[in-house]
Amino acid sequence: MASSKFDIVVYGATGFTGQLVAEYLASHYSDGSLTWAMAGRSKDKLASVRDAIGAPADTPLIVADASDVASLKAMVAQTKSVISTVGPYQHYGNELIAACVETGTDYLDLCGEPVWMRQMIDKHEATAKASGARIVFSCGFDSVPFELGTLFVQEEAKRVFGAPALRVKGRVRDMRGTLSGGTAASAKATFDAIAKDLSLVAILNNPFALTPEFEGPKQPRGNKPVFEDDLQSWAAPFMMALINTRNVHRSNMLMGFPYGKEFTYDEMVLTGPGEKGEENAKRVMALNAGKTGPSAPKPGEGPSKEERENGLYDLLYVAIAPDGRQVRVAIKGDRDPGYGSTSKMISECAICLLRDTPEVAAGFWTPGAAMQSKLIKRLVDNAGLMFKVES
Repeated sequence: MASSKFDIVVYGATGFTGQLVAEYLASHYSDGSLTWAMAGRSKDKLASVRDAIGAPADTPLIVADASDVASLKAMVAQTKSVISTVGPYQHYGNELIAACVETGTDYLDLCGEPVWMRQMIDKHEATAKASGARIVFSCGFDSVPFELGTLFVQEEAKRVFGAPALRVKGRVRDMRGTLSGGTAASAKATFDAIAKDLSLVAILNNPFALTPEFEGPKQPRGNKPVFEDDLQSWAAPFMMALINTRNVHRSNMLMGFPYGKEFTYDEMVLTGPGEKGEENAKRVMALNAGKTGPSAPKPGEGPSKEERENGLYDLLYVAIAPDGRQVRVAIKGDRDPGYGSTSKMISECAICLLRDTPEVAAGFWTPGAAMQSKLIKRLVDNAGLMFKVES
């Protein structure tokens, strides 16, 4: 196993999201119980970020660069786990994953790139299991609230129905905040990769892209506006469903199929009833197309502190029994999803993996499958999330 000089190294600490992660650790874990370091390409920039976020002057700084394999290996050799905020991961993540897998170092990221994730699973899973490395993708808004929302509503379904539901809907009721520049860049990188290799289309379009050797039933497409009678609302496509649905199916597989092998799941955005709801649904579709275009935020750009603090999200989870009965739960976050909430979630995922779930086996994980109810508790206690059963 890796050295225990540090519990966590934040790699990419000079980037917009990495800086928020470092600031969170500095302000919430300043009691000395957590040993952590900041890593990035420039020592001077790391020092200025350290000072700007109010981290202690003796916070260790590590120079490491995605293009310098030796520097990555030197970084991971010093720590139990690495939080990487350096995306697109298909451009900057290959060597870091390889170094963590080789040394048995835990790794967490914010990846929403299903094609690359599948490639990394296929390439490194056996080695990770042998070395002791626990590799946890998608530890931010994609896909932690969605994985845990499914887990939480299924627990309620078991209580009410006596069994998990084979059908679950994830619906976005409200979301205020901006898409992160990293998310936009990751989507563009994925589409660019597919343009060069059309065989990747099959992976991207497959709801079971992240469940090697398992292919479940046909899934709802969620690719056009529909009116949902049971919710009395129009629903529009949700652009993050492309990654979240894959992670929810992977979670189900990793946990031993507690939702069943015939489980169906989709995500959409609720836009309201009537003609106005239908208009809003069409508007959401049009807006989705622009979120990865030329006007999308660039990596390193992001909202102001005020915008982050005024952001929020409200997700509805509906589990449907074969006889039509439903249970519903709400999952809410108290910051903008792409930055304010994401930086808290990945930080708490890393600490949960380190402190609360040492028994989690080596290999490639989703945060929901690896940490389950322990992660829900930690996010409720520390990261401004709320999980609540609705009547």
